Amino acid sequence: MRAFAYERPTRLDDAIALLASGEAEARPLAGGTDLIIRLRDGTIRPQTVVDIKGLAELDGDIRDDGEYLRIGARTVMTDIMGDERIWHDYQALAEGAAVVGSAQIRNRATLAGNICNASPAADTAPALLVYGAVVAVAGPAGTRRIPIDDFFVSSGVTTLAAGELVTSIELPRSPIRPGAVHVRRTRRRGHDLASVTLACAVLADGTTRLSYGSLGPRPVLVVDETGVLADPAAPDGAKMRRFEELFVGASPSARSMRASPEYRLAMLQVLGIRAVSTAIARLADGKGRA
Repeated sequence: MRAFAYERPTRLDDAIALLASGEAEARPLAGGTDLIIRLRDGTIRPQTVVDIKGLAELDGDIRDDGEYLRIGARTVMTDIMGDERIWHDYQALAEGAAVVGSAQIRNRATLAGNICNASPAADTAPALLVYGAVVAVAGPAGTRRIPIDDFFVSSGVTTLAAGELVTSIELPRSPIRPGAVHVRRTRRRGHDLASVTLACAVLADGTTRLSYGSLGPRPVLVVDETGVLADPAAPDGAKMRRFEELFVGASPSARSMRASPEYRLAMLQVLGIRAVSTAIARLADGKGRA
């Protein structure tokens, strides 16, 4: 590990000033579950690591403000999967958080860090996409709110500008919660990155929102507004054709060691079928947990 300076500011403005010196010069440290590994293997070599855990303006709270459920930037996966409001209204996110790494990782890894890392295999990203989450950020130019689908660019790249920090993730409230689920396929249970990850939300009006990861440079959101996927009586053939149309943009890398492109594309179809079926059942049941 190459030597670097360590700063632990207590004010958000000071942290922003340190980070605004240049993306390659300074990196924020929150949970550190990705950053520490990359520092050790040399894939990143910042001159300064900025510890943001002591910033008064950032918190790990989950708060309901009526219009949104707000998840603070320092909220860890363990707190997300343990929150009854998230299990009840945003079950796919709770399920995604529950499979991030090991218990030790989930006690440290933050939701904000998971999306800022911008891995195409991030387990929480598909759920945030199907729920239409908004990312609140602060930076040298002030504050702004970014729809999650506009936040991801490619592997390791987001639309965050130099010096910007995520302050919270906001989940829009709905009077009728969708039936939703998170599913994934890995080489082995527990600690492996997913070969395919997918979230599905079936809305009461018949719209189906699907988001998949590990099949291209970023997680992708697709929407079926025809009502075919949400209709339990629709013929299997019609649903398969709709899946093929929606998943046409999936482009898994041939260089990945986790699974072949052919396997991933086949499993995307399988997981899509399972996820839609489960989401329809959960919408009908009206229950938070299955």
